[in-house]
Amino acid sequence: MNDKPSAAVHPDVSVSDALLNAALDVLGEARAALDDPARTDAVAVHDYRKAMKRWRALLRLIDPFIADDGQRLRHEARDLARELAGARDAQSALDALGDVADVATLTPGSRAAILRRVAEVKQSAEATTLTDAMRGRLRAALTVAELATVSWPLSRIGFSDLARELAVAYARARDTIPADWTNASAEQLHELRKRVVAHRYQMELVEPLWPRMGKLWIGEAQRLRDRLGAHHDLSTLAGLLAPHQLLARWRSRLSAPIAARQAAHAAASAKLAGRLFAERPKAFRRRLEALWESGGG
Repeated sequence: MNDKPSAAVHPDVSVSDALLNAALDVLGEARAALDDPARTDAVAVHDYRKAMKRWRALLRLIDPFIADDGQRLRHEARDLARELAGARDAQSALDALGDVADVATLTPGSRAAILRRVAEVKQSAEATTLTDAMRGRLRAALTVAELATVSWPLSRIGFSDLARELAVAYARARDTIPADWTNASAEQLHELRKRVVAHRYQMELVEPLWPRMGKLWIGEAQRLRDRLGAHHDLSTLAGLLAPHQLLARWRSRLSAPIAARQAAHAAASAKLAGRLFAERPKAFRRRLEALWESGGG
């Protein structure tokens, strides 16, 4: 699911070939993340997790056509990615600290102490996450996924089928949008973010049908993802302020700034989501099918 023509859906390539190429490409990205000696462990984990998000988005899209493989492989990828999340959680807290830096009333000494504590957690997680044994498990899982991929009965998938599933994913994300953004819980917004991530990666598949607007669409989805991600990062930081947690002593200084920044991200997300998901799912599907029938471009 990238900008290679063979890994995207357009009239010059069959839908089945495009889907197979997209699957093999994303698995290749994940393997390259693990095998490239020039990448640090932290970079390898980041790149592997990014590839797995693309992989899971593709699996969710074609799940109705590949029997039990889709759910099994998706759950396995999710579980392995979670085992690598320790350093990512610490990085989320560091990103959130940067977000509140201008509104939090912290002394330079407090700021340095907080950053040092979180950085130590991140370094410890990075040192213990990507062991040789874990690399072996990840590579083995990729081999299983590659073997499964080449056996999928993709030839029976037409563009109408693909457009239907893209519209289902679009509707799933649209239905998760809070009715009241000001009172939306962190869990609600995190669930929306996951669905926006899937939609964003799935739309890469059909970008060649609608090149200029497709790029804008994906960019808008990425901006919504980033805003919701920043909200989630702040929730991660807030968790470290709970009693007996790493940053509990700074709770009184950080709680209000965190809430303020979360409110700002929620307000921005509401505007982005309103634009991105303005169409009804049926209209969204009809647009995709019309682009396909017209030959794209």
